[in-house]
Formats: sequence, structure tokens, C-alpha cells
Amino acid sequence: MTPAPELMTVDDYFTRTETTSKPMELIYGAVRVAESPLPRHQSAVAELFRALDPHVRSRNLGRMWLSPLDVVLDARRHLIVQPDLFFISNERAWVVADRVRGAPDLIIEVLSPNPRIGKTSERVQWFAENGVRECWLVHQDQRSNTVIRFQHSRESSRVVFQRDQAICSAVLPEFRMALDEILE
Repeated sequence: MTPAPELMTVDDYFTRTETTSKPMELIYGAVRVAESPLPRHQSAVAELFRALDPHVRSRNLGRMWLSPLDVVLDARRHLIVQPDLFFISNERAWVVADRVRGAPDLIIEVLSPNPRIGKTSERVQWFAENGVRECWLVHQDQRSNTVIRFQHSRESSRVVFQRDQAICSAVLPEFRMALDEILE
């Protein structure tokens, strides 16, 4: 019989795990590692960043970040994720210090066709429970974007934007681009 994997704390994760380019997260004390993303996935992440970063910077709204970067969603429950992209507003800039320790305003996950680590539904639940305001699920195969808004630790709305529809965001209300304009 194989012994259960050793559970880690947030501090263990930061001091005892090796630096790697592979996606790695701490899920309630258990380390999950995935294979490196495919070029198609990384291309979509880069294109989204190139579309969003100038929008955020030109309006001095905060900062866009991209993976791999650990986000400690819940230190007490040992939950660390590495979203593909995320936005932290100036109002929440305090979460960025030695690490990102708190919820981003917006998390963007590129699904091709699934997230690299875990299930989409569980990730969305973690985001809701831990104070993320909005999550975008970019479906590469369908070329659509699902925008999920959260309030009071729950999903409050879910809207699917097709490839030719401008994305509507409560977190970035002036952003108006369709996936066809963003992705090659």
C-alpha cells in the first residue's frame, strides 16, 4: 500500500519545494504539479496579457500579472493557486508583497480544453469563497469567454461571450474587445 502524500503548509510550500517551470499549486496541503503548458495555451495567455496590460496601465487601474506566480488564496487552509493571468487593482495592491497573499480582483484561466491543474468547477468555487470579484474562463476550442462574477463568496452571474462579442467586465468596465480581436 502506498502511503498518503505528506501535507504541507504554505510556509513548507515556499521553503521546501523546488523552483520549476511546471505549474504547481498547493491544494489544502497537497501539492499538485502539471506538465508544462502547450504552445497554443501559452500563446493565448500572451495575447490576453498584451490586450489587457495596456488597458490597465493607461488608466492606472492596478496591475496585470501572469503565471507562473503563486497566489495564496487561503493561508489558513493551505490553498495556493497559479492562475494563467490575474489583475490586482490599486485598492487591493496591499496583497502583493513578498508573495501575492490575497485574492486578485480578476482571474483569467485559459481552458484548452481544461485547466492544467484540477477541475474548473473546483477552481471557480475557490475563487468565489476567497474574495475574487470576477473570473474569466477562456475556452480556446469554442473560442468563447465565460465571465463569472462573485458576490458574498458565491457566484452571482455567469455570461458567455462568443468570439465576436465584446467582453463585458464589472472589474474592467471600459475594456471592450472580443476574443477574435485578441486571439490569433
